Amino acid sequence: MSEEKSKRKARKDSLFNKLDRFLNEYKSILICGIDNVGSNQMQKVRLALRGKAQMLNGKNTIMRKVIRQHIQNGSHPELEPLLGYIKGNVGLVFTNGNLNDIRTVVLENKVPAAAKSGTLAPSDVFVPPGPTGLDPGQTAFFQALNISTKITRGAIEIINEVHLIKKGDKVTSSAVALLTKLQILPFFYGITVQHIYESGAVYPSDVLDLTTEDVAAKFFAGVRKLAALSLAIGYPTTVSLPTILGGAFRKLLAISFETGYDFKEAKAFKEAAAKAPAAAPAAAAPAGKADAKKEAAKKEEPKKKEEPKVVEEEEDMGFGGGLFD
Repeated sequence: MSEEKSKRKARKDSLFNKLDRFLNEYKSILICGIDNVGSNQMQKVRLALRGKAQMLNGKNTIMRKVIRQHIQNGSHPELEPLLGYIKGNVGLVFTNGNLNDIRTVVLENKVPAAAKSGTLAPSDVFVPPGPTGLDPGQTAFFQALNISTKITRGAIEIINEVHLIKKGDKVTSSAVALLTKLQILPFFYGITVQHIYESGAVYPSDVLDLTTEDVAAKFFAGVRKLAALSLAIGYPTTVSLPTILGGAFRKLLAISFETGYDFKEAKAFKEAAAKAPAAAPAAAAPAGKADAKKEAAKKEEPKKKEEPKVVEEEEDMGFGGGLFD
C-alpha cells in the first residue's frame, strides 16, 4: 500500500471513529452548510467551540455509513431522519449545551470575501457614490455598465449609488471586474446553521428564534381554530366545552331574570344588577321624549272632517205594533 493510500485510510478511520463516538456522547446536532468556508476559518470556529461542542466534517458516504450502522444495530434507531440531510457540503456540530448559544458562536465567525463570477449572490451589492481613484481613461468601462460618472480633480467619480448585484442573481464577470477595480469585498462568508437534530427530530434552525411568547401565541391560535371548527360542526371537544357551557349558562340566567326563578349561580348576578345604577330612568327619558313628540305631532295633524253617518230606518209595513202584539 502506498503512503498516500495509507494516509487516506487513516483519515477515513479517524472520521469513522470520531463520528461513532460523537453519536454516543452527544444528544443534539447542528447541521451546517460550509460552502465558501476555508480551512483556516473552520479552525477558528473549532477553537471558539472548544469545551462546548465538537465540529466534524468529512466524506458524506462515511458519515452515512456510520449512522446506518447505529440504526441497524439498534443502538440509535432514532437517527434515521438525520440520513436525509447528509448531502452536499455539510458539517455537523455535536453538543449537549444550549443550542442557541452554540449557533451564535458558529454564525459569528464570518470573513469578507471577493465576488466570484458565476456564483449566486448571498446578498445585495451596492456601489456607493463618490470618487473612485481611477483615471479618466477608464470612463468607457463605467459607460458599458450604465454607471453615471464625472471627472473630478483628474479622477472618475460615481454620481449616484448603483445597485450592482441583486441577492440570488448570478454574479457577472463585469461586476467582478468593477468590484476588483474599486477594491470592494462585497460578501461575507461563514458557516450557516441550516437544521437542528434533536431527540429523533430534525427541524429548521429558525425555530430557535421563537420565544416562549411566540410558542404560546401559536398554540392558542390553534386552540381557537379548533374550538371554532368544533362549534361549527356541532361536535363537542375539550376546547369548545367552555364556550358551549358559557352560552348555556347565559340562557339560564336570562330565563331566571325573566321568570323570577332563582338558582344558586344566578343570585350573584341578580345582586350585582340590583346594586348597579338604575338604567330604567335613563332609558325612560328618551322614551318619554319620544312619546311627547308623538303627542305633539298628533295635535299638529289637521282634524279630519267626520263623514255624516247614514242611519237606516225600518219602513213601516202597516202592521202597526209588533208582529206578535
